[in-house]
Amino acid sequence: MAIKHSRLDRLLLILNGIFLTLAVLVVVIPLLYVVVASLMDPSALLSRGLSFKLSDWSLEGYKKILSNPAMIRGFGNAVFYAVSFSVLTVVVSVCAGYSLSDNRLKGKGLFMTLFIITMFFSGGLIPTYLLVKNLGLLNTVWAVIIPGAVNVWNIILSRTFFKGVPLELKEAANVDGASEMRIFMQVVLPLSKPIVFVLALYAFVGQWNSYFDAMIYLDNPTLHPLQLVLRSILIQNQVDPGMISDQLAAAELKRLSEIIKYAAIVVSSLPLIIMYPFFQKYFEKGVMVGSLK
Repeated sequence: MAIKHSRLDRLLLILNGIFLTLAVLVVVIPLLYVVVASLMDPSALLSRGLSFKLSDWSLEGYKKILSNPAMIRGFGNAVFYAVSFSVLTVVVSVCAGYSLSDNRLKGKGLFMTLFIITMFFSGGLIPTYLLVKNLGLLNTVWAVIIPGAVNVWNIILSRTFFKGVPLELKEAANVDGASEMRIFMQVVLPLSKPIVFVLALYAFVGQWNSYFDAMIYLDNPTLHPLQLVLRSILIQNQVDPGMISDQLAAAELKRLSEIIKYAAIVVSSLPLIIMYPFFQKYFEKGVMVGSLK
């Protein structure tokens, strides 16, 4: 049966469609621009701008990036950091959130107050650096993984989600003789896939895009993640051509720097673009349930 809309409803639907179309264009057009620019021949890009002719396309930018041995090493480091950070963040957030969601926990109000205070006040960059240094974590992979693993917002999100788990399920398992750990692992956790995947996605994306922690904590280039390697490549290819006496070398540098910039953006974003569709169904459900219940 067709739904009859009033004139005001139709107007709102039209405005909503226009707004969503503009929002999609705002997202898609820059993405399309970067992808096409990364596939173009540098000379054609600088002289004529974007072109969809295959004769103007080239993989030179990707070849320049992928021929750098540091890129492969940086990619492997980035995957290790992102996966390890995500696992640690999810374990800490889920365990803390489940504990704080239980009304039997004494002093949970005090714990939540202490957690929330850290959301507004922190020691700052220098005390954090001194702490990492005194713990002997400098120039190790743990300097990138451990400091940000405890995220108060993730704990609050998981706590809110666990409050929505029916109490009857835990009581029934308790009557059957299940321990608290078994209830958590075999009853609660299987029902918590949405929030687990949401927390994992948040942590993975945040760590994948991060380079500042690695820049200040890691002096060893073999430990640098992909984002820091890409940053170094972009800086090396942004030298002022006027500083180079050889005009041919300056022109070649300018020609390559533009295409390398776009190729680097695509390379660094591709894993996230591929991963998101697999997490989307959990992402929508986990955010809504964890934030509204």
